[in-house]
Amino acid sequence: MLVVKDVGKQYGDFTALNEINLEFERGIYGLLAPNGAGKTSLIKMLVTLVYPTRGEILYNGTNIVELDEDYRDILGYLPQHFGFYKHYTPMKYLMYLAALKGIEKKLAAAKIEKLLESVALTDVANKKMRKFSGGMIQRVGIAQALLNDPKILILDEPTAGLDPKERARFRRILTSLSQDRLIIISTHIVSDIESIANQVIMIKNQKVLFNESAQSICETLRGEVYETMISNAELETFRKMYAILGEKQEEGNVRVRFVHKGESEKGWINATPNLEDVFLYEYRDRLQAEG
Repeated sequence: MLVVKDVGKQYGDFTALNEINLEFERGIYGLLAPNGAGKTSLIKMLVTLVYPTRGEILYNGTNIVELDEDYRDILGYLPQHFGFYKHYTPMKYLMYLAALKGIEKKLAAAKIEKLLESVALTDVANKKMRKFSGGMIQRVGIAQALLNDPKILILDEPTAGLDPKERARFRRILTSLSQDRLIIISTHIVSDIESIANQVIMIKNQKVLFNESAQSICETLRGEVYETMISNAELETFRKMYAILGEKQEEGNVRVRFVHKGESEKGWINATPNLEDVFLYEYRDRLQAEG
């Protein structure tokens, strides 16, 4: 078990995280929040790139700082931007990393062959990566994170910039990998985790806002999400009155999806809330500020 206990992170006068308490076991955990909400700080502490200002992170009861290399031996990490040599092939690149990790050459070759098969890169194992798509590069990234057969796999914004087909492939790979390990995915893309995460963690105002299943989180807006048709002339006023979740032009009018916590009005249709609704509602001020 990986436990985050009363953790806070300070950068000078700026508080990135405060009183974070989390417990992780086997399965997929989605860390969902807009950029700048503290996701990256938490990820960097979980992989020991930075240390908590307050509190501690424990693996099976021992502080991960004290475990040092013993902790890193069971950890796989894919940063948002990982370094690779574009003139290397996946096989050559992974063999190079295996050598750095001290994995015996023959064992490494057999392991890498299996890893490339698991991430659907067998056909390009000996092709230079300079012409690879972003999705292919990310799959090489997963393979490198799995070289030491980690018990904990941590991925920071793994699907940023990928097309829908590659994101779907990525999710399938992660679901398969989660059978016997703990996987933490940090992202601001709701669809990346809504269908595969056992638990979704949302951080707001430096603290944990939710740490529940996606279904339980959606229930927090049950009975408060509506859709209705309005004219384009009414749209600006409607935006000022309600928290808008979506707008769609239809036959000269606008179908709006929104949150309202009082009595409904004529013509409003009660809608089933989804995780994106909660995300847009809870972070509406930050998202509006970002434009």
